[in-house]
Amino acid sequence: MTPRENGSEEEPVIRDKRKIDPETGTVRRPAGEAADEAAPGGEETPQAPADSSTAGLLAERTADLQRLQAEYSNYRKRVERDRIAVKEHAVASVLSEFLPVLDDIGRARDHGELTGGFAKVGESLEAAVGKLGLTTFGAKGDPFDPTVHEALLHSYSADVTEPTCIEILQPGYRIGERILRPARVAVAEPAEDDEPVVVADLGDSAAEDRSRSDESGDN
Repeated sequence: MTPRENGSEEEPVIRDKRKIDPETGTVRRPAGEAADEAAPGGEETPQAPADSSTAGLLAERTADLQRLQAEYSNYRKRVERDRIAVKEHAVASVLSEFLPVLDDIGRARDHGELTGGFAKVGESLEAAVGKLGLTTFGAKGDPFDPTVHEALLHSYSADVTEPTCIEILQPGYRIGERILRPARVAVAEPAEDDEPVVVADLGDSAAEDRSRSDESGDN
């Protein structure tokens, strides 16, 4: 060693390059790696936090799309129901105008007057309205149901065990579940042993209907 000009000697620099710390026994990391982990000033560089806001936004947009899809599906079903209802209402309005004609055809058939060309016309008309969904209901012996039957005549009878349609004055008509006209009937109820069997007219409409029927038969 050579003395310096100020008389001090240069001390040797000793670098410990051992990978194992002799005091703690742990593995030493290179200085470069330690520097990368530490921020300037000795502070550690913070890890980038998970982007929770992005995940929340994605979940919100997904929920919005699902809600829009459900609303659109409900809208389509509602439009389809409205379309069917409008169609049924229009068909019902038209067919309602044909009911008196169908009544005349039925009375003519009952009196044996539905013959020749008139019979073919009547059958064609009945087939046409049937294709549009018009059906008749009401038969002798049916249990009386006030939701589909209109009682024009009432009596008591020992031959029935419940209110029963014993005569069909006019058939009923329906389209699907829609009642265009209830069946107009004569109803009999069970008679008690001491109760007289009587026939009661429930309205002027019954007399009018039977009068029209007789007039049509006379013609």
